[in-house]
Amino acid sequence: MAMHEPFRDPDVPIPDRIADLTRRLTLEEKLGLLHQYQAPVGRLGVGPFRTGTEALHGLAWLGPATVFPQAVGLASTWDPDLVRRVGEATSDEVLAFHHKDPAGAGRNVWAPVVNPLRDPRWGRNEEGYSEDPWLTGLMATAYARGLRGSDPTILKTAPTLKHFLGYNNETDRCVTSSNLPPRVLHEYELPAYRPALESGAAVAVMPSYNLVNGRPAHLSPLIERALRAWAPDEILVVSDAYAPGNLTGLQRYHDTLPEAYAHAVRAGLDSFTQDDDRGEATIGHLREAVDRGLLAEADVDRAVRHALSIRFRLGEFDPATPYDDITEEVVNRPEHQALAREAARRSFVLLANDGLLPLGPVTRIAVIGQLGDTLMEDWYSGTLPYAVTARAGLAERCETVFCEAVDRITLTAEAGPVTADPAGGPLSAGGPATTAAADRTGAFDLFDWGGGSYALRAVATGRFVSADDGILVNDQPGPNGWEVRQTFRLEDRPRGAIALRHISSGCYVGAGGDGVLRLVDDADQALWLTLEVVRSGAEQAAELAASADVAVVVVGDHPLVNGRETEDRTSLALAPAQDAVVAAVHAANPRTVMVISSGYPLTWTSEGPPAVLWSAHGGQEYGHALAEVLFGEADPEGRLTQTWYRSAQELPDLLDYDIITADATYLYFRGSPLYPFGHGLSYTTFDFADLRVSPAGAEVTTEVTAEVTVTNTGPREGVEVVQFYTHQQRSRVKQPLRRLRGFEKVRLAPGESRTVRLTLPVRELAFWDVTRGRFVVESAPHQLMVGRSATDLRLSARFEVAGETVPPRSGALAAVDHDEYDAVAFVDAAREDGEAVRSQVEGAWIAFREVDLTGAASCVVHAGSAEGGVVTLHLGDPLYGPALATFPVPRTDRYVFRAIEAPLAHVDGVHDLYVVFEDDGITLTRLELDGAHAGDGLGGGA
Repeated sequence: MAMHEPFRDPDVPIPDRIADLTRRLTLEEKLGLLHQYQAPVGRLGVGPFRTGTEALHGLAWLGPATVFPQAVGLASTWDPDLVRRVGEATSDEVLAFHHKDPAGAGRNVWAPVVNPLRDPRWGRNEEGYSEDPWLTGLMATAYARGLRGSDPTILKTAPTLKHFLGYNNETDRCVTSSNLPPRVLHEYELPAYRPALESGAAVAVMPSYNLVNGRPAHLSPLIERALRAWAPDEILVVSDAYAPGNLTGLQRYHDTLPEAYAHAVRAGLDSFTQDDDRGEATIGHLREAVDRGLLAEADVDRAVRHALSIRFRLGEFDPATPYDDITEEVVNRPEHQALAREAARRSFVLLANDGLLPLGPVTRIAVIGQLGDTLMEDWYSGTLPYAVTARAGLAERCETVFCEAVDRITLTAEAGPVTADPAGGPLSAGGPATTAAADRTGAFDLFDWGGGSYALRAVATGRFVSADDGILVNDQPGPNGWEVRQTFRLEDRPRGAIALRHISSGCYVGAGGDGVLRLVDDADQALWLTLEVVRSGAEQAAELAASADVAVVVVGDHPLVNGRETEDRTSLALAPAQDAVVAAVHAANPRTVMVISSGYPLTWTSEGPPAVLWSAHGGQEYGHALAEVLFGEADPEGRLTQTWYRSAQELPDLLDYDIITADATYLYFRGSPLYPFGHGLSYTTFDFADLRVSPAGAEVTTEVTAEVTVTNTGPREGVEVVQFYTHQQRSRVKQPLRRLRGFEKVRLAPGESRTVRLTLPVRELAFWDVTRGRFVVESAPHQLMVGRSATDLRLSARFEVAGETVPPRSGALAAVDHDEYDAVAFVDAAREDGEAVRSQVEGAWIAFREVDLTGAASCVVHAGSAEGGVVTLHLGDPLYGPALATFPVPRTDRYVFRAIEAPLAHVDGVHDLYVVFEDDGITLTRLELDGAHAGDGLGGGA
């Protein structure tokens, strides 16, 4: 093509280049750019383009590449620069694969994940960074900055934030709605997304599968209102896989796909990840939407502009880019291996230590546990180019002995023992009665992964039992794949028998007439089996531990079992069999280190061993990193980015997203955690002294500065993460007990001191004021605290802020902008925009605090209900307060709301007003107090 075409001229501003190319495209060509696999435009020399390369903690799914620690592990380093360097190395490898296979490895990467880790039971916990939105935003920005590259104009890759918005449950994830009250939305959810977009580090966003306040996240008005408002340049919004089809399928939000897809584009979706590489159907629905007038060509042009903006910034239409010379040589190169080792080493968190660590000279170490000699790949992990396990890393330093510490069992049916085919084929029942421990074909190793999930490995083949086309075979290396077919539940039957239930299919294990084990639907056809333990894993572990100077028990989760994408956890408990092994080993050898490798917080029942060390799954260099920390060559630098609760019973319902009302996360949790947010021990000790905060009184437009002196008071060099928190001591609303405001990681020699400084803009002390729909800084005293974790705060100082006083409300009150509630859901007031509340039981209520009723003679409520009902206004209390007015709500269609007026009993002054729903299923959008004091009082939720 001729180089004089403006869209190919790098000296022309990018918006003009995009406009030039868009003008040259036909409508059909434009529609072809709105699918994940963007169609080429041959006549203009525009090639194909594909969104979506997975790169969460290294390049994934495309073959061996450097595998770094999981995202939650990277965040536990509390080192944004390290996280940036990992992102940079990952982008190198993405480019290398892209240059080798442009169609297979695209440059739009789907990372990082910025969902705050509100609930550790979330199956995808390991993909996020922290339960704190500020820390999440900091780490996400660092990783995205590494991915996008250092060139100021040309992107190396195009990072995509996911998953927007309010997404922390896999249970029914496509049909559940996340209730996000305005304060939770603005103070907790949105702040995690803003920094990476505002700084330009991330240039794309992926909405989530769920609904938010009754509306599919892919149709959220916040895509335009918030995300695009923050970004300095155009951003691309890509759908999650197959999510567009849910709009008419599982969610039934629209009747037809042309309607749904038109709505999605108008809401801000630019790229449809639907039907894999077959874009014809999606384009057909969009074409029909245009033909029917549901979608204007201007809407298509806008989405095309967003899609092309990424391609232009990647330098696709330039003669050359700064990254053209990156080749396969960068993949898993020594520098990346060293970085993987550094990241793994610095991510370890020392949870407990009675002085056993660091290890002194030892001759013999017993390495024990299901995770002692293996490394796990999670669903978004890359393919390990090599694996340094805990056993391998420690074996380089001293003699090691090892056992997995799993029970070896036999299974016997009425027809005879269950045996494995030595060739890896079907399992069968009814072979010779001699099969037992002496006959390897009848023995299986039983792996307990927690949550009632077990895997069976045939001793005869060393391969795991799986279901293949309904037949049980033993040919797999372990639990694997999107649909994990290698895990079972053990269900009790009478007289000590058990039945095996295949977790993935829900079917039971039965046997055909030929004795071959196969899956059956009917529980009555399940094979009753007698399980006999022929070798106890715990006893074997104890015996081995007693023979060693030190025992290192490596326990944890399998990232594809008992919690993963599509599957939440019901418990935080360590797998019972692994828990028992820890107890047995500790009893046999008091010098026991429990090493936990998991993507989420755990609990255990065994009396705590003298030293406990945690990390996320640490990637290819895990074993080397572990050895360096255990032997004290490196101080354990990691700190927790989540609260470790003592039990899942301390958590609210998984679907309760209102952390403020539920007292959830370190921000509001009032209990005593097992280990607090920010926790992590060092091999040395530190003292905090001379906290100074200035000024003592601050204006909204100024800054508060804090300084503290930190001293290493121990005998060796160490690392401390100095953490600053604040608490507003008086407020109109419920404030966090503490909120992280900043930190600094310091490395100090014995006796060395350093002054650590925090500069805090006062405007960051704002909270979302529901009465006026904006952030506000109140006039109030604040406590600034500094220490080692959210609950180990060593010093504090007080300062005053001269801000605002929130005035009483009056006039119009948006229903979603209430102050408190009971038994209501947040729902959509219309398909396109607006929110309302709906009663879920009789007697549900919402409360508006400090309403000025002076002069209010009547009230209008805007409400509707499929069955009709009654709404009443009460003063001061929903049950016992005097009734001010009653409103009969008529039967209406879903998005139809009637204005119902009633006179108010005469009340003057400022009072708390309760709206009580006498029936369930009533939807309320707003109230209007006629004649009340000046000001409409309407916030942002109408």
